[in-house]
Amino acid sequence: MGGISRRMIVMGGGAALVSACGNQIGSDAGQRIDGRVDAALEFMYANFPETVDLASRASGMLVMPLVTRAGLITLGGAYGEGALRIGGATVDYYSVTQASLGLQIGAQQYAHTLFFMTPEILGSFRASDGWEVGGDIEYVVRRDGARAGMNSTTFRAPVVAVIYGQAGLLMGASLAGTKYTRILR
Repeated sequence: MGGISRRMIVMGGGAALVSACGNQIGSDAGQRIDGRVDAALEFMYANFPETVDLASRASGMLVMPLVTRAGLITLGGAYGEGALRIGGATVDYYSVTQASLGLQIGAQQYAHTLFFMTPEILGSFRASDGWEVGGDIEYVVRRDGARAGMNSTTFRAPVVAVIYGQAGLLMGASLAGTKYTRILR
């Protein structure tokens, strides 16, 4: 019984993992997220001027200022934290997680904003325990090297997603699921 068993290693590793996951209550994590959200919005508005009008029409916006995504061979994932803003004020903090399976290699960081275009979809998002991206999202991508592809159809979509600030390289195709969960900060 003098040796180290697998059970001891697993238990020790699990304890270290749990102790590293603080709940952030009483810390300045919320202020840090808000600062990053402000910077991300400033960047988005400067590079996608059409989003200013989109923001004025939205019932709320979920801003994820920094999402890190990585994949190697067949497994990949992403994580980031951001804030839900209604009327320009932060009302909740959220994390985004993504798991992917498929051929992939590399890492990338990016920001994205979800515009909730109706009070009903915003209420549905806020009431959920964890909201997964579905087919009701309209993606806005940069076209013509300068303008985002927005038109009258964009404003009728329940949720509009704008992805911006990409850095890094992630190659390959994958099937990914993205989930947003409320967190305490």
